[in-house]
Amino acid sequence: MATDRPDPATLSGSDVNPARDRTRPPGAPGARRFVVDGSWQRFDRVLVAGSPLRIFRVTERGAETLATIERGEPVDPSRLVDRLLDGGAIHPYFDEPRAPNSPVVSRPGARQVTVVTPQLGGIVARDGRVVIDDGSVPPLVGAARRLPVNRGPAAARQAGRSFVDTPLVAFVDADVDLPDGWLEPLLDHFDDPRVGLVAPRVLGERGSPLDLGSTPARIRAGTRVSYVPGAAIVLRVEALDSIGGFDERLRFGEDVDLVWRLDEHGWRCRYEPASTVWHRPRPGPAGRMRQHAGYGTSAAPLALRHPGALAPLRTNGWTAAAWALLLTGHPVAAITLAVGSAGALIPKLPDVPPAAAFTLAMHGHLGAAQQLASAVRRVWWPIVAVGALGSKRIRWIAAASVLANLRAAPTDAAYGWGVWKGMIRHRTIAPILPRLAAWPKPRPARQYRRES
Repeated sequence: MATDRPDPATLSGSDVNPARDRTRPPGAPGARRFVVDGSWQRFDRVLVAGSPLRIFRVTERGAETLATIERGEPVDPSRLVDRLLDGGAIHPYFDEPRAPNSPVVSRPGARQVTVVTPQLGGIVARDGRVVIDDGSVPPLVGAARRLPVNRGPAAARQAGRSFVDTPLVAFVDADVDLPDGWLEPLLDHFDDPRVGLVAPRVLGERGSPLDLGSTPARIRAGTRVSYVPGAAIVLRVEALDSIGGFDERLRFGEDVDLVWRLDEHGWRCRYEPASTVWHRPRPGPAGRMRQHAGYGTSAAPLALRHPGALAPLRTNGWTAAAWALLLTGHPVAAITLAVGSAGALIPKLPDVPPAAAFTLAMHGHLGAAQQLASAVRRVWWPIVAVGALGSKRIRWIAAASVLANLRAAPTDAAYGWGVWKGMIRHRTIAPILPRLAAWPKPRPARQYRRES
């Protein structure tokens, strides 16, 4: 999955003039606390923040709201707060997680969450979760239901839906250990009726693609946290049903597809690292390599369902051209283009200090390096390997990409192998195509409406 980087092509003016309930007194019920995203940069009534970065131009009243958020004080609901939340500029903050009204894992109907586990082989946990036997031979003892043949986790989770009579359902894989209190930090998010899914941080082997870091995020394709694994997720049943549940045709990637469809249908999906669970890695290097190759096979069907969402590189024309010049042996031209394009952004952002606008653009150019290295290691390596046979420069590029993350290189290569297998099977090259934004163009001032 592509990671988000500051990119001048993603900067956009706010395009709404939200209404606000001015009858609600400050601090009234419904007011909430938020924490600002690490991308947050405010210049009086102009905010640059979010993933991808965007510009929010606000009124004086809106600037007061931004200042209140920065101080960590509660703010009343408003369209501005919604835009900040959906843009990844702010994240909900809870002083202390709400205590559950009954045990974390319990039988259906006992509380607000039912835990469903798809399982193939092993021993059924005796902690009250609903276990769906996904065609195990011999059958699992104690499973709530057994599928006659192995159909994959999507089908098993869908089979578990019929056992759920609670408003929330947690899907937890059999190889995930749940520490005490893992669920509580996730529950408060569901006080927001638009939240359809919340996922904890999944810890495991070092460098695991399941571990998405320690920073909370809105989950959306093409952003800093573009997906979450289905190893442990909590869903509003209404949201799950509204999109038809998991796609049973997908053996891998069904969790990514689910999150993206929820987001496309207007449900908020949140990543909450205050909750952590533990994923037991596959035994031995060979097992882990097979697992990552399996993940890779999901790229092609996902790319066909969600065009552009899996692009290994997201940048704009200026940045792409600058790096192309550098990688083809023209460093002076590359630096000149990068600095020149950064300077050209300044007059297009008249209400952002020149130094800040220039810095944003340069960060976008430099940030593309990590995306390039990841793309070479993960999905472009078969092409790079062929090119390296006859080019010393390409060999240096390949070596630099591996050294950028030496520990992840073997599993990245396995993932890429799976990607290419999937592309051949589905006859598409969509998963390896970069996504280049249009070259930045000045926007008429009348398009920059203000958020209050």
